[in-house]
Amino acid sequence: MIFVRYENWKSYLRYYPVTSLLLVINLVMFVITSLDGGSRNPVTLLKYGALSDLPQFVDQAWRYFTAMFLHNGFDHVLFNGFALLVFVPPLERIMGSWKFAILYLLSGVLGNVIGLAYYERMEDYTFLVGASGAIYGAYGAYLYIALFQQHVIDESSRKTLFTLLILGILFSFTPGVSLVAHVGGLVGGFFLYGLMIRLFKRRT
Repeated sequence: MIFVRYENWKSYLRYYPVTSLLLVINLVMFVITSLDGGSRNPVTLLKYGALSDLPQFVDQAWRYFTAMFLHNGFDHVLFNGFALLVFVPPLERIMGSWKFAILYLLSGVLGNVIGLAYYERMEDYTFLVGASGAIYGAYGAYLYIALFQQHVIDESSRKTLFTLLILGILFSFTPGVSLVAHVGGLVGGFFLYGLMIRLFKRRT
């Protein structure tokens, strides 16, 4: 069962260096925004790189990247932090750290691109933050593995993955949660993983 964490902190840091770094960045940015106006304050989040369809921000493409390290409140960072801590790490071992980093970051950017493109069609202005698109990108990679590389993960892990995906999609309909960004990250991760295993020699 790959989604159960048995490692101590020293082993965790050694086995999952990129995941550990992502966790630290997310937590540090949450503390910074909390101390500088509040992590739920749109002005603060926009100051630190939230993605928005407000006219003065739409041309700032770097926000597609920075927004994935910001969170709107403690509950937001708690859920995403738990997913990063528990469910994402095995993918780093399956892919290798640097290829995992590419997939994670590109999935997050793709989720944000798709999410903003959707919300730009709405009447009200909005802003997007969170690691969810990137995390769902990891889930998308797992989905590819579960469907086409069944030898890589065990049956119990596949069942857990499908349960996570069902619950995750249902949760995405909660008000204030971007279903579009989640699905964008999921689809992006699925196809990126399939592309990457063809471009690079897969590490198992």
